[in-house]
Amino acid sequence: MKTNTDTSINSAQVTDNTDMIITEAILDELTAKAKESPRLRMNMDLRNSENDQSQRMLNAIEPGSDMPIHRHQHTSETVVCLRGCLVEEFYDELDRICTESIELKPGGPNFAVNVPAGQWHRVWAKESGTVLLESKNGVWEPLGKEDILK
Repeated sequence: MKTNTDTSINSAQVTDNTDMIITEAILDELTAKAKESPRLRMNMDLRNSENDQSQRMLNAIEPGSDMPIHRHQHTSETVVCLRGCLVEEFYDELDRICTESIELKPGGPNFAVNVPAGQWHRVWAKESGTVLLESKNGVWEPLGKEDILK
């Protein structure tokens, strides 16, 4: 796994097809990098090439990582908890209150969720070592001010 030099997105890159087999060792290495990161999270890009127009990534998130309430206006987002435990929260734009909270945990009653396009949401880790698989349509773009609730 090669670390991306652009620290603003805190990601690591897949270097060859052998890295496409997701192992405990890869999750452990990604978690270690998340713990070292000031943001307490680290992504690993799972796309096959720079020309791949999707977003598929592993995201290691540690407790205390500050994820803003945000939305993706043009794509839904699928989140699968591979390890640990996380909470996906949905928010109302007008009242800025949490309207639903879903705990995701492998082997639990809920382990994945699909977030509809435009839905205000955030995710946070309940346990150290939490890793999730995220997928969205389209290439990665940074969130604009209009896509962050607070």
